[in-house]
Amino acid sequence: MHKLVFNSEPESIHLLKDWLDVLAAKYNICEELYPDILISLTEAVNNAIHHGNKCDANKRIMLVCNVKKHKMKFKVMDEGEGFNEKKLPDPLSSERITLENGRGVMIMKNLAHEIRFKKHGTMVEMTFKFKSV
Repeated sequence: MHKLVFNSEPESIHLLKDWLDVLAAKYNICEELYPDILISLTEAVNNAIHHGNKCDANKRIMLVCNVKKHKMKFKVMDEGEGFNEKKLPDPLSSERITLENGRGVMIMKNLAHEIRFKKHGTMVEMTFKFKSV
């Protein structure tokens, strides 16, 4: 198990890439999958910072990665109140299509091989299948 914990501040997002780079090197993640993982985790962490913890630097974000048989399972957890993923507005609806935000969950669903929202939306769990290079 690999773990990263940091305060809920937007400028802490750079820690995610450094952590993922170490994991990608350790498990020989192919170049085609790396951007999907990075984008998905970045969206999840940004949501946790901004929507979950409301940029409260006293609250923490925790990432956990477990690797088994060519699968990487990531968990991104915040200390917020959570949300109901099923009640999110459709980011492709005519009234939302021109907005600059609101597509993070849709992006994660399209890039991850599997995604689940748990603990009332305070945790997102994403699985990526990979082949070593």
